[in-house]
Amino acid sequence: MHLFVVFMLSTFVVCETLSSRSVFTNHWAVRIIGGPKEADKLASKYGFTNLGQIGGLEDHYHFHHSRVVRRSTFAARGAHSFIHMDPKVGWIQQQIVKSRVKRYARSDPDFIYFNDPKWSKLWYIHSGDKTSQCRSEMNILAAWQRGYTGRNVVVTILDDGIERNHPDLAQNYDQLASYDFNGNDHDPTPRYDSSNENKHGTRCAGEVAAVANNSHCVVGIAYNARIGGIRMLDGDVTDVVEAKSLGIRPDYIDIYSASWGPDDDGKTVDGPGPLAKQAFEVGIKKGRKGLGSIFVWASGNGGRQGDHCSCDGYTNSIYTISVSSSTENGNKPWYLEVCSSTLATTYSSGEFYDRKIVTTDLRQRCTDGHTGTSVSAPMVAGVIALTLEANRLITWRDVQHLLVKTSRPVHLQANDWKTNAAGHKVSHLFGFGLVDAEAMVIEAKKWRSVPPHHTCTKISDCKTTYIRPEQTLNATISSTGCSEQPEHHVAFLEHVVVRVFIDHPRRGDLEISLVSPAGTRSQLLLKRLFDNSNEGFKNWEFMTVHCWGERAEGTWTLEISDSPSQLRNPEVLGKMKEWTLILYGTAEHPYQSHGSHSRSHMLEVSSVQSTEPTLGIPQPEEQEEEEYNGPCHRECGDQGCDGPHAEHCLNCVNFSLGSLKSGRTCISHCPLGYFEDVEARRCRRCHRGCERCVGHSPHNCRSCRRGLFFYALESSCVAACPSGYFPDDAQRHCLQCHEKCRHCLHESDRCTACSEGFSLAGMTCVPECVNGTFFNLEEMKCSPCHMSCSTCTGPGMKECIHCAQDFLLQEWRCVRKCAAGYYECEKTEFLKRMCCKCEENCGNCQGPGASCTQCRNGYNLVDGTCIVSATCNNESSDRRLSMAWSCLSSVPADEVFCEMVKFNRLCEKKLFRQFCCRTCRLAG
Repeated sequence: MHLFVVFMLSTFVVCETLSSRSVFTNHWAVRIIGGPKEADKLASKYGFTNLGQIGGLEDHYHFHHSRVVRRSTFAARGAHSFIHMDPKVGWIQQQIVKSRVKRYARSDPDFIYFNDPKWSKLWYIHSGDKTSQCRSEMNILAAWQRGYTGRNVVVTILDDGIERNHPDLAQNYDQLASYDFNGNDHDPTPRYDSSNENKHGTRCAGEVAAVANNSHCVVGIAYNARIGGIRMLDGDVTDVVEAKSLGIRPDYIDIYSASWGPDDDGKTVDGPGPLAKQAFEVGIKKGRKGLGSIFVWASGNGGRQGDHCSCDGYTNSIYTISVSSSTENGNKPWYLEVCSSTLATTYSSGEFYDRKIVTTDLRQRCTDGHTGTSVSAPMVAGVIALTLEANRLITWRDVQHLLVKTSRPVHLQANDWKTNAAGHKVSHLFGFGLVDAEAMVIEAKKWRSVPPHHTCTKISDCKTTYIRPEQTLNATISSTGCSEQPEHHVAFLEHVVVRVFIDHPRRGDLEISLVSPAGTRSQLLLKRLFDNSNEGFKNWEFMTVHCWGERAEGTWTLEISDSPSQLRNPEVLGKMKEWTLILYGTAEHPYQSHGSHSRSHMLEVSSVQSTEPTLGIPQPEEQEEEEYNGPCHRECGDQGCDGPHAEHCLNCVNFSLGSLKSGRTCISHCPLGYFEDVEARRCRRCHRGCERCVGHSPHNCRSCRRGLFFYALESSCVAACPSGYFPDDAQRHCLQCHEKCRHCLHESDRCTACSEGFSLAGMTCVPECVNGTFFNLEEMKCSPCHMSCSTCTGPGMKECIHCAQDFLLQEWRCVRKCAAGYYECEKTEFLKRMCCKCEENCGNCQGPGASCTQCRNGYNLVDGTCIVSATCNNESSDRRLSMAWSCLSSVPADEVFCEMVKFNRLCEKKLFRQFCCRTCRLAG
């Protein structure tokens, strides 16, 4: 009882400290050892429901309590709280709602929608035309021309859902890469409302994988990639929701693209919770069959609020690729945040006069108003998809190295461009520069994976130090790069992380820099005008990539300055309690070849040297050679020897190696590259390429030299494995693909082509479903579509991709006949028959424009247009409308006004046509 009172009091104290800013949910994350059955048992015992394991995190479960308030400013207390004291519970956390904002520029003007292809408006893909203002390309066209379009690469958008039936996405939509964590089902379709609030994910998806050569707006950067969507932002975003989203199907999904994060308000310091952090770590260790999941993140849109993306734990992570934006002219956009963790840049929007990005939009439309760093993350995800098609075996770190090596400063304008000690140009605005898709695929094609990843950590030995106003505190750490610990040795740098524990009365007054041993300065934090927090930084990690490729050894200097604002008492000093330097990199140079191919080593034999008598010099009398009578080598046969060594044998006990010309020697076993001829007691050479063999034929091999693979079916060594097999680098064998795969890569079940009767979904072969059926993910078989669908993604009537014969597509459903207010549209290449909406106020129509045949209540039909009933019911309508106009605008409006409308051809405008309907009707 006493323990429970103590526990409840501690819970009360915690909730009191958090209640002012936290919203608690009725969901818990729990760590339980013993497996799912034990988790179910404990959940039932305390009144919870176990919703299953959290993503790929072993022993972590998602609990829900239906009798606890769904959202509360206080942590829940009650009988269920006893679960905290259960000895089988290793850790438990009630989930709080996290503020996560989509990173598009909020000052977008009204969007203009287009139904026609917008290839000519994709200035960021082909900027070589005369009308274009951008002075450098991302070379996406050039990558396409080399044959790379993202085929078989799977990308998923973590956002507010994607419109999977959108004509520009449906063909590339991947059900296996999609889920709705807000609704807990397999359909990521956004929630529709009048403001189209949930358009963000669909826009990002179109940038990556909009279908090429169809009748709808755009072409995606990786237009043959598979695209999925995770709906997770349209509801309460908790640590559990983020961990599940980041960890969904890591062996199937290659790239996760996220264009959101904590509030970009210039005062928030926030990042992933403990579960999301684990999800990142599990993803890079186990994702893509051990090659590592690739996480791409938008750097943030808080520039106008003076925000700094080093206060965002997602873009500040070594596991994410943080992407920045540039205007078409290479300028800094108004929304851009400065950050030392930014790797690369793409084009995006800028001022009101700068062009924006064209992409897919809600309700099967497209927009030319996509903005912000939200644009840049999907663009880089698309470029990485092209890169993975060029080389499927590159790791998550290889991708970052490729971006560092190939990105270019070009015309990007920043006053802080510098060249670090490794020769890389880098900026806090643009990272290593503009992404170059062609350079990425060329480099990837010949890429060798970088050496193993090492981590070297050193904690400062200084005691608590005061941070005095208008002075710079310099703290140093001398590092050897952990050269004394081979498993932690970092000689060449990748990421550098500084973890600080600082108390401060006003966090926004601090500036922090890190200077490397080579003198490269990274601005880890700038002053933030709106950050009034007195919480300081409690073990917060700042990250920089500006030292990439430099040597780790030497003295590192942390510089902290405090510029007090008028909002605080300058006599209250900040304190730095501790800081830790964490170096990530490799023990060897990442781009040097390591060693050469192994060769068979032959025993050296003595060569016979002949000497000629020197002319003019008297030669000594020829002496009789003394016969050798000493012991023979143990490999010599019964005929004896002429000396003590194996090459002096007259015959051999086991085998002889060599020839009369090169010299022979006796050995007990033949070396690699030779086989044993027992009858002749000779070592004879294998066929070239064979390391071990039983004969000279190319089909007598038993193992192969490095660079070749053993094909057991023919007992031969081949440079490339035949169809149906894949090369295993560890065994140097050609291993058979899974029976469903016609071709596979790296693993038996990572298919690149399928056997007959199966089709490729990412890198998995699933049954090829005939028209009228779809592949059911839960039952792993083909299930029937709704009767109205020809092809579909699920069994419902709203899950059609194409309609069955005699059906038309109308607002997500296939119908036999267009409903009132709709008309049958002209056929397009993608959707053969569909119903389009009539003009506003039409009850029925025959087609687009002024073709109404019936009006809604309160409207009259005038020449195919529906207008307000009181507007034009007699010959004096123009005068009454002129009076109405006068009342509204205080401008005289009479017949002269209507004549001006007609003269200026303004009758085509609906407003003027209603005010001057008689005049406009007479004008035809």
